Amino acid sequence: MSASGTIQRGAARAATEVLAPWVWVLGLPLAVAWEVTGHRVGATVLWGLVVGVTGSLIPMAVIVRGARRGKWDSHHVTNRAGRVVPFVVCLGSLAAGFVVLIVGGAPRELIALTATELACLVVAVAITFGLKFKISIHAEVAAGATVMLVWVYGPWLLLLVPFVLWVAWSRVELGDHTAPEVASGVFVGAVVGGAVYFGLLAALS
Repeated sequence: MSASGTIQRGAARAATEVLAPWVWVLGLPLAVAWEVTGHRVGATVLWGLVVGVTGSLIPMAVIVRGARRGKWDSHHVTNRAGRVVPFVVCLGSLAAGFVVLIVGGAPRELIALTATELACLVVAVAITFGLKFKISIHAEVAAGATVMLVWVYGPWLLLLVPFVLWVAWSRVELGDHTAPEVASGVFVGAVVGGAVYFGLLAALS
C-alpha cells in the first residue's frame, strides 16, 4: 500500500473508532442534560448517565465481550446477520433507561432524546432485517446526534457536520459499508431522528 493509502486507511480507522456510535450515545445525553438542566452538575450527571449507560455502555460491554468470544466479526459488528443480538440488547437496555427517565421525572428533552434513539433503532432493525439492507449505524448515530445538538445549542454546532461526513466516508473507505448504506444512515439519523425529536418535544411541551 502506498503512503497516501496508508494515511487514508489510518484516518478512516481513526474516525470509525473515535466517532463510533457508543461515543456519540454516551456524550450526547450528557451534553443535552448540561444545557437543559441549567448547567447543574448533579442533574447533568444523573440524567445524562441514565441514557449514556443504558444506551451506550451496557450494549457496548455486551458487544465487546461477544466479539472477543468470536460471536461476531468485531465490536463494530459489520456482518448484517450478526446484528440480531446487539440490536436486541440495545433496545432492551435503552428501553429500561427510558422507563427510569419517565418514573424519575427527567427533563422532557432527555425523554424525547431517548425515545428518538429507540425510534431510530427500530427503523434500523426494520431496514437491516426487513429490507435486508445493512444501514450504517455509525452514520445514523453521528447525523442524528448532530441534529439534536444543533437544536439544543444553536446553529454554531453545524461545525460538527464535517465530522459526520468524516465518519461516513470512513465506513466506505474501510469497506464496511457501501455509499448507499452510509447515505441511508445519514438520512435516517438526520431526517427521521430529527423529525421524531422535534415532534416529541412539541408533544411534551
